[in-house]
Formats: sequence, structure tokens, C-alpha cells
Amino acid sequence: MRTMAQVRQALSSLSGFPEWLPSGHIVEQHFVDILRRTFELHGFSGIQTRAVEPLSELTKKGETSKEVYLLSRLQADPAESEADPRKQLGLHFDLTVPFARYVVDNAGLLTFPFKRYQIQKVWRGERPQEGRFREFIQADIDIVGDGALPLHHDVEVPLIMHEALSALPVPAVTIHVSNRKVAQGFYQSIGIDTDRLIEVLRVVDKLDKIGPEKVAAELTQSVGISAQQAAQALRLATITGTDGQDVSDQVLRALAGAEPTELLNEGLAELTALLEATGRRRPGAVIADLKIARGLDYYTGTVYESFMAGHEDLGSVCSGGRYDSLATNGKRTFPGVGISIGLSRLLARVIGEGLVEVSRSVPTAVLVAVTDEAHRCASDAIADALRARGISADVAPSAAKFGKQIKAADKRSIPFVWFPGADGEPDSVKDIRSGEQVEADAATWQPPTADAAPRISASPAAACSQAGGQDGCEVGSAS
Repeated sequence: MRTMAQVRQALSSLSGFPEWLPSGHIVEQHFVDILRRTFELHGFSGIQTRAVEPLSELTKKGETSKEVYLLSRLQADPAESEADPRKQLGLHFDLTVPFARYVVDNAGLLTFPFKRYQIQKVWRGERPQEGRFREFIQADIDIVGDGALPLHHDVEVPLIMHEALSALPVPAVTIHVSNRKVAQGFYQSIGIDTDRLIEVLRVVDKLDKIGPEKVAAELTQSVGISAQQAAQALRLATITGTDGQDVSDQVLRALAGAEPTELLNEGLAELTALLEATGRRRPGAVIADLKIARGLDYYTGTVYESFMAGHEDLGSVCSGGRYDSLATNGKRTFPGVGISIGLSRLLARVIGEGLVEVSRSVPTAVLVAVTDEAHRCASDAIADALRARGISADVAPSAAKFGKQIKAADKRSIPFVWFPGADGEPDSVKDIRSGEQVEADAATWQPPTADAAPRISASPAAACSQAGGQDGCEVGSAS
């Protein structure tokens, strides 16, 4: 059994840059394939964007400058270091900002609404810790319109992502939703100045991390709102539910007699409609959680965060929201809504906690034995014939005794060993798990479907953690 610390140490000697062992990479590719298939089923087109963006583009929305890695040459000319800062390049810290730029650059060639998925690495200069990396893979879906984007897309995006997450061998994920218009409209209704709204949102977004007392203290001491306003902001943040009308009623009661602004009423109408639609289409997938604010200030309406049952300490595994003005060329605006999985973050927990089982760490289904080096060409021909039919095959590295070749296959969890026939005898293939050996022809033999490729499945530890470690199982054990 390995501890999380041992798993992290095994990932990479350079902190914050994960490197999986072969079995971990198989899990990663399995997750990517499931996500890709799900997104494509819903009509999303895959794209890749460049790794670098102008620094001015990366820092124009939200407080992200401390997270950006700058790009420079080791032997840059002095004149280059003194160049216009607007020409500096940085590695992208998420996929939404470069996607917005991509939409503007290609607006004349795209058909709107444009639905895209993107599974790609990003880089953030933050302190590495559990679930936080400097280099990691994100998996995003976004829908972007030209000038306007109907609100039914705010329903579509979280439901698609929930479907994708539900297809992965991980504990159940619930998507928590709020609306920036509700929070901002509520704060306006209780008399908080407009220039403090974004700061209040950012502080309230820390609620799960630092607790209500510290949030209240920061709101009064650092932001400068009254104790009563801070108490009302915290009261708003405690509201949850799946019934849109009930959530709306709770918000209005929290105003304590204050008149709701037009912005608040608009946000409540959007949130109520979203909850009603998601409740009909995928009951239990989405829940209102009004403490969610999302730190990046390009979000303008619906916002999402997602939590995995039994692993709430990991924080949000999937987040996003609506952004109405991030993508614009000055003449046209392309509003969008999207949601993103921190895939490496999810994988670190899944692999580190032993939440998945992998049947083998190699793709190989068959190891072709070598009778002796003089006849290696016969084994190579058999392997080539199997590969031509889509069966992953390898050839034994040496013509050792067959017993040693079987042990070599077993060590790699290869389920079958192929024995070339001698002196005109037919070939045979052996299932080294059961010991059954039968005659076989490389032109027709097929492994059982379950053995054709490595199998990835949820482990007992996954069910255990989701159930909170009940019935005597141990949560968080890794093998």
C-alpha cells in the first residue's frame, strides 16, 4: 500500500509537474477518450490552441498575473528584454482566455453558435500542493454565440459535463450552480457600493477555505462593508436547493425587507429556469449553491462548481460559467458559456487513492514466444499477422525456456502467450491465468473482448469513499 505522499513523490521529482507511470497514463487516456466521445456525441468540435498568448491578453481579465509563466529565450538580446511589455508572451493559465481570442481571430470562418471541446495542457505559477499543479491537463467545453446566446445553453453545458463525469469510473459528481447576477443584485439591494461588488464576490468565494468568521472579518475590515451587510452576504451564501422557486423565496427573505434590484430579479429568474430544466432532464445532477462566486471576473451570469462524493476536501473538480463580454473585437461580441475539468487534479486523486483498477499496465494482449533465435522470424510474422487484425502483440525479448517466457508475460500482466508450432504442428495460444491452451491461427484467432485492451474500472475503494468508509472498508487506501 502506498501513501498519497509516496504517490506524489513517484509522479515527478520536480514538484508540480506530474508524470504518470504507464498504468496511470492508461487511466489518463481512458478518461480523455470517454470525455472526447461524450462531447462529440453532443455536437462539439475539438480544437487545439497555441500554448502562448500575449501577456496583455492573459492579464486583462481577473487577477491572474501572479499565475502566468513568461516566455523568454536564454540568450535573448538586451534590446529584446527592453521591448514593449505588450509584446511579451506567456504560457496560457486556462483554456477560456485563448479560446476567446481564437473565436475573435476566426469569427469569419466559424458557424455560430460554435460548440467546441478542448483537452490540452495549461500552466500556472502557483505553489504546488495536493490537487494543485504547475502543469496540468484541462478538459473544456464551451458554446459561443454571435451577439447573443440563449440561456438554454446554460442548462446544456452542465448536463453534458455531468453525463461525461458520470461515464468515468469515479464517485458521483454533483454540479453546484449560482448566478453572479443574483449575488451582485443582492449586494446592491442591501446597499453595498458598486465599486466593492467584485471584491465582496471574491471574499465570499473563500467561504469553504477560511470559514464564515474570517470571511465576515475580511468583508468588514478589508472590503469596508458594515457588519449587518456582511451578515446578510453570509446568509445568502448558505442558501442551497434544487427547487428554483424555493431558492428564490429564500433569497428574497434574506433581504430582510430591502427592495430587490432589477439585476437580482433577472438573476433569480435565470437561476430558477435553469434549476427547473436540469431537474427535469437529469434529476439530482445540479443543485443551487449561492456561496459560489468564481474568482475570475469575466463571468457575468451562471457559474458552476462541482464536487465528488466522499472527496469534497479536494474542492471543485469541474467549474465554469457564462461570460458575455470576454470575446469581442470592438464591433462584434461573442458571449459564451463553458465548463472545465481540471483533469490532472482529478487523476491525482483517483490514482493516488486507488479509486480505479487497471487490468494491466501495457496494451499488449499476446506475447509471442520465441522457440530459438534461429526461428525469431517466425514469431515476428505471427505478431505482424495479429497486429494487422488490430490485436496488440509483442515478441519475447529472448529465446529463454518457455516457462521463463510465460513468467515474463505474467510479470507484465499480458494474458496470453502464443507458441509457434514446430515441425508442421499448428500454433497454440495459452491463457496463462487459467492455464487453458488451444490450437490457434493468427489469421482468425481473436482474444475475448474483455482482454483486447487494458480494462479500467472503479475499485472497491471508490465505492468505499463515496459511502464515507462505512461497513468496515478503508477510505483512501492505495495499492
